[in-house]
Amino acid sequence: MILLRAIGAVLAACLVVQAHAHAFLDRSEPRVGATVSAAPGELTLRFSEEIEPAFSTVKVLDAKGKRVDKADVRVDLADRATLRVSLEALGPGVYTVVWRVVSVDTHVTEGDFTFQVAR
Repeated sequence: MILLRAIGAVLAACLVVQAHAHAFLDRSEPRVGATVSAAPGELTLRFSEEIEPAFSTVKVLDAKGKRVDKADVRVDLADRATLRVSLEALGPGVYTVVWRVVSVDTHVTEGDFTFQVAR
């Protein structure tokens, strides 16, 4: 019985470690689903842990699927869990952000969201 409890405790500890081993999107600016009155010049994505810039990507697409970021994605030197990408001059409309990051422990996460620039 003691052996079974010990094995259970070890398995539970492994699950907890795995749950924290991925870089999940914590917040963004513009925020996920937000409507902003002024077009941003930059998109900022903050993740739950540090990311590896060489293997992380961000694309911002307009409603027609045209890429509207400047393809200059970079990690913030002051916060290695934050990615930044410059944006072209955005007009009113809905924009889709598609991201894929690799955390420093090599786990991949990806996702997408939209934000809107008001008319």
